[in-house]
Amino acid sequence: MKMMKMKELLLFLSCVLCVSAEAGHETIGISGCSDSDGEEMEGLDNEEGWFADFAKEEGFDVLPPFADHPSFPGLYENAVANQQICKSNLKNSRIGMKDLPHEEDPPSVIIYIRDDLQLGQKNTLICHVSGFYPAPVRVHWTKNGKNVTEGTSINVPYPNRDGSFTQMSRLDFIPQQGDVYSCTVQHLALEEPLTRIYDVEQTQPGVGPSVFCGLGLTVGLLGVAAGTFFLIKGNECS
Repeated sequence: MKMMKMKELLLFLSCVLCVSAEAGHETIGISGCSDSDGEEMEGLDNEEGWFADFAKEEGFDVLPPFADHPSFPGLYENAVANQQICKSNLKNSRIGMKDLPHEEDPPSVIIYIRDDLQLGQKNTLICHVSGFYPAPVRVHWTKNGKNVTEGTSINVPYPNRDGSFTQMSRLDFIPQQGDVYSCTVQHLALEEPLTRIYDVEQTQPGVGPSVFCGLGLTVGLLGVAAGTFFLIKGNECS
Protein backbone atom coordinates (compact mmCIF):
# COMPACT_ATOMS: atom_id res chain seq x y z
CA MET A 1 0.00 0.00 0.00
CA LYS A 2 2.86 2.38 0.83
CA MET A 3 4.47 1.73 -2.57
CA MET A 4 1.14 2.31 -4.32
CA LYS A 5 0.74 5.69 -2.62
CA MET A 6 4.27 6.66 -3.64
CA LYS A 7 3.47 5.64 -7.22
CA GLU A 8 0.29 7.75 -7.19
CA LEU A 9 2.22 10.71 -5.80
CA LEU A 10 4.70 10.58 -8.68
CA LEU A 11 1.84 10.47 -11.19
CA PHE A 12 0.08 13.36 -9.45
CA LEU A 13 3.16 15.53 -9.77
CA SER A 14 3.43 14.78 -13.49
CA CYS A 15 -0.21 15.69 -14.12
CA VAL A 16 -0.26 18.87 -12.07
CA LEU A 17 3.01 20.20 -13.47
CA CYS A 18 2.81 18.99 -17.04
CA VAL A 19 -0.81 18.90 -18.22
CA SER A 20 -2.89 21.92 -19.17
CA ALA A 21 -6.19 22.44 -20.97
CA GLU A 22 -6.43 25.09 -23.68
CA ALA A 23 -9.28 25.58 -26.14
CA GLY A 24 -10.70 22.14 -25.37
CA HIS A 25 -7.38 20.33 -25.88
CA GLU A 26 -4.95 18.83 -23.38
CA THR A 27 -1.27 19.53 -23.90
CA ILE A 28 1.41 17.63 -22.04
CA GLY A 29 5.13 18.04 -21.65
CA ILE A 30 7.23 15.34 -20.00
CA SER A 31 10.73 15.90 -18.69
CA GLY A 32 12.18 12.72 -17.22
CA CYS A 33 15.57 11.37 -16.28
CA SER A 34 17.52 8.63 -14.58
CA ASP A 35 21.13 8.49 -13.49
CA SER A 36 22.20 7.54 -16.99
CA ASP A 37 19.46 8.66 -19.39
CA GLY A 38 16.84 11.34 -20.09
CA GLU A 39 13.45 11.77 -21.73
CA GLU A 40 11.70 14.85 -23.15
CA MET A 41 8.35 14.78 -24.98
CA GLU A 42 5.63 17.20 -26.06
CA GLY A 43 2.12 15.99 -26.91
CA LEU A 44 -1.49 16.99 -27.53
CA ASP A 45 -4.68 15.08 -26.65
CA ASN A 46 -2.87 11.84 -25.72
CA GLU A 47 -0.83 11.91 -28.95
CA GLU A 48 2.93 12.34 -29.03
CA GLY A 49 4.07 15.24 -31.22
CA TRP A 50 7.78 15.73 -30.55
CA PHE A 51 10.54 14.05 -28.55
CA ALA A 52 14.22 14.59 -27.87
CA ASP A 53 16.81 11.95 -28.71
CA PHE A 54 19.80 12.79 -26.53
CA ALA A 55 21.93 10.05 -28.10
CA LYS A 56 21.53 11.67 -31.55
CA GLU A 57 21.51 15.19 -30.05
CA GLU A 58 18.37 16.36 -31.85
CA GLY A 59 14.59 16.48 -31.59
CA PHE A 60 12.11 14.60 -33.80
CA ASP A 61 8.63 15.53 -35.05
CA VAL A 62 6.51 12.35 -34.94
CA LEU A 63 3.11 13.77 -35.89
CA PRO A 64 1.00 11.62 -38.26
CA PRO A 65 1.09 12.45 -41.99
CA PHE A 66 -2.34 14.17 -41.98
CA ALA A 67 -1.33 16.75 -39.35
CA ASP A 68 0.39 20.09 -39.88
CA HIS A 69 4.09 19.88 -39.03
CA PRO A 70 5.23 23.05 -37.25
CA SER A 71 8.86 23.89 -36.57
CA PHE A 72 10.17 23.58 -33.02
CA PRO A 73 12.94 26.20 -32.71
CA GLY A 74 14.89 26.03 -29.47
CA LEU A 75 12.91 23.08 -28.09
CA TYR A 76 15.83 20.66 -28.06
CA GLU A 77 18.06 23.21 -26.31
CA ASN A 78 15.35 23.67 -23.65
CA ALA A 79 15.16 19.90 -23.28
CA VAL A 80 18.89 19.72 -22.56
CA ALA A 81 18.54 22.42 -19.89
CA ASN A 82 15.58 20.61 -18.33
CA GLN A 83 17.71 17.51 -17.83
CA GLN A 84 19.92 19.33 -15.34
CA ILE A 85 16.85 20.35 -13.33
CA CYS A 86 15.47 16.82 -13.52
CA LYS A 87 18.62 15.16 -12.24
CA SER A 88 18.74 17.55 -9.31
CA ASN A 89 15.09 16.86 -8.45
CA LEU A 90 15.62 13.11 -8.80
CA LYS A 91 18.45 13.23 -6.30
CA ASN A 92 16.29 15.18 -3.82
CA SER A 93 13.31 12.84 -4.26
CA ARG A 94 15.46 9.81 -3.46
CA ILE A 95 16.60 11.44 -0.26
CA GLY A 96 13.03 12.38 0.73
CA MET A 97 11.46 9.02 -0.18
CA LYS A 98 14.39 6.83 0.88
CA ASP A 99 14.78 5.78 -2.74
CA LEU A 100 11.96 4.75 -5.04
CA PRO A 101 9.24 2.06 -5.12
CA HIS A 102 9.84 -1.24 -6.92
CA GLU A 103 6.27 -2.19 -7.83
CA GLU A 104 6.18 -3.76 -11.31
CA ASP A 105 3.38 -4.24 -13.87
CA PRO A 106 4.03 -6.19 -17.10
CA PRO A 107 3.24 -4.69 -20.54
CA SER A 108 0.81 -5.77 -23.22
CA VAL A 109 2.15 -5.64 -26.80
CA ILE A 110 0.56 -5.37 -30.25
CA ILE A 111 2.14 -4.82 -33.68
CA TYR A 112 0.43 -3.15 -36.64
CA ILE A 113 1.13 -1.28 -39.86
CA ARG A 114 0.61 2.50 -39.92
CA ASP A 115 -0.81 2.98 -43.44
CA ASP A 116 -2.72 0.75 -45.86
CA LEU A 117 -0.47 -2.02 -47.11
CA GLN A 118 0.99 -1.46 -50.58
CA LEU A 119 3.75 -3.86 -51.58
CA GLY A 120 6.94 -2.07 -52.53
CA GLN A 121 5.82 1.22 -50.95
CA LYS A 122 7.50 2.67 -47.87
CA ASN A 123 5.48 2.23 -44.69
CA THR A 124 5.92 2.01 -40.92
CA LEU A 125 5.43 -0.84 -38.48
CA ILE A 126 4.43 0.16 -34.96
CA CYS A 127 5.06 -1.89 -31.84
CA HIS A 128 2.57 -0.56 -29.28
CA VAL A 129 3.48 -1.36 -25.65
CA SER A 130 1.07 -0.38 -22.87
CA GLY A 131 0.09 -0.93 -19.25
CA PHE A 132 3.60 -1.31 -17.82
CA TYR A 133 5.32 0.11 -14.73
CA PRO A 134 7.98 1.29 -14.18
CA ALA A 135 9.19 2.86 -17.42
CA PRO A 136 10.81 2.23 -19.82
CA VAL A 137 10.73 -0.89 -21.99
CA ARG A 138 13.33 -2.06 -24.49
CA VAL A 139 12.23 -3.02 -28.01
CA HIS A 140 14.18 -5.03 -30.59
CA TRP A 141 13.15 -5.57 -34.24
CA THR A 142 13.89 -8.41 -36.63
CA LYS A 143 13.31 -9.00 -40.36
CA ASN A 144 13.19 -12.64 -41.46
CA GLY A 145 14.90 -13.62 -38.22
CA LYS A 146 17.76 -11.08 -38.45
CA ASN A 147 18.15 -8.10 -36.12
CA VAL A 148 17.21 -4.70 -37.58
CA THR A 149 18.37 -1.33 -36.25
CA GLU A 150 18.26 0.95 -39.31
CA GLY A 151 15.00 2.87 -39.57
CA THR A 152 13.96 2.15 -35.97
CA SER A 153 12.95 4.66 -33.31
CA ILE A 154 11.17 4.66 -29.97
CA ASN A 155 9.23 7.42 -28.25
CA VAL A 156 9.38 8.44 -24.61
CA PRO A 157 7.12 6.57 -22.16
CA TYR A 158 3.71 8.27 -22.04
CA PRO A 159 1.86 8.24 -18.66
CA ASN A 160 -1.63 6.73 -18.54
CA ARG A 161 -4.32 7.85 -16.11
CA ASP A 162 -3.96 4.67 -14.02
CA GLY A 163 -0.27 5.29 -13.34
CA SER A 164 1.05 2.87 -15.95
CA PHE A 165 2.89 3.83 -19.14
CA THR A 166 2.56 3.47 -22.91
CA GLN A 167 5.51 3.45 -25.29
CA MET A 168 5.75 2.93 -29.06
CA SER A 169 8.62 1.80 -31.25
CA ARG A 170 8.57 2.32 -35.03
CA LEU A 171 10.27 0.58 -37.92
CA ASP A 172 10.35 2.19 -41.36
CA PHE A 173 10.27 -0.54 -44.00
CA ILE A 174 9.26 -1.45 -47.55
CA PRO A 175 6.88 -4.43 -47.43
CA GLN A 176 7.65 -7.30 -49.78
CA GLN A 177 5.69 -10.51 -50.18
CA GLY A 178 6.97 -13.22 -47.83
CA ASP A 179 8.81 -10.95 -45.40
CA VAL A 180 8.22 -11.57 -41.69
CA TYR A 181 8.94 -8.91 -39.06
CA SER A 182 8.91 -9.11 -35.28
CA CYS A 183 9.19 -6.77 -32.31
CA THR A 184 10.46 -8.13 -29.00
CA VAL A 185 9.82 -6.26 -25.75
CA GLN A 186 11.85 -6.52 -22.54
CA HIS A 187 10.67 -5.20 -19.17
CA LEU A 188 11.47 -5.70 -15.50
CA ALA A 189 8.08 -7.34 -14.84
CA LEU A 190 8.52 -9.98 -17.57
CA GLU A 191 10.15 -13.31 -16.83
CA GLU A 192 10.98 -13.58 -20.54
CA PRO A 193 10.65 -11.13 -23.47
CA LEU A 194 7.35 -10.76 -25.35
CA THR A 195 7.49 -11.10 -29.15
CA ARG A 196 4.84 -10.12 -31.69
CA ILE A 197 4.96 -11.06 -35.41
CA TYR A 198 3.95 -9.15 -38.54
CA ASP A 199 3.70 -11.35 -41.65
CA VAL A 200 3.41 -9.41 -44.91
CA GLU A 201 2.01 -12.45 -46.72
CA GLN A 202 -0.90 -12.76 -44.28
CA THR A 203 -1.88 -9.08 -44.51
CA GLN A 204 -4.48 -8.15 -47.12
CA PRO A 205 -3.36 -5.21 -49.34
CA GLY A 206 -5.47 -2.10 -48.95
CA VAL A 207 -6.45 -2.84 -45.35
CA GLY A 208 -4.86 -0.57 -42.77
CA PRO A 209 -5.40 -0.06 -39.05
CA SER A 210 -8.29 2.10 -37.87
CA VAL A 211 -6.13 3.52 -35.12
CA PHE A 212 -4.81 6.26 -37.44
CA CYS A 213 -8.22 7.21 -38.90
CA GLY A 214 -8.88 9.88 -36.28
CA LEU A 215 -9.21 13.62 -36.59
CA GLY A 216 -6.41 15.61 -38.20
CA LEU A 217 -4.92 17.92 -35.64
CA THR A 218 -3.19 21.21 -36.27
CA VAL A 219 -0.56 21.19 -33.59
CA GLY A 220 1.10 24.44 -32.60
CA LEU A 221 4.35 24.81 -30.76
CA LEU A 222 3.95 23.28 -27.29
CA GLY A 223 5.64 25.02 -24.40
CA VAL A 224 8.15 23.07 -22.40
CA ALA A 225 6.61 22.05 -19.08
CA ALA A 226 7.85 23.99 -16.09
CA GLY A 227 7.61 20.96 -13.81
CA THR A 228 9.71 17.82 -13.83
CA PHE A 229 8.31 14.32 -14.11
CA PHE A 230 10.26 11.78 -12.14
CA LEU A 231 10.61 8.96 -14.67
CA ILE A 232 12.28 6.08 -12.93
CA LYS A 233 14.76 4.14 -15.04
CA GLY A 234 17.30 3.02 -12.53
CA ASN A 235 16.43 -0.67 -13.04
CA GLU A 236 16.33 -0.83 -16.85
CA CYS A 237 16.37 -4.18 -18.58
CA SER A 238 19.84 -5.02 -19.77
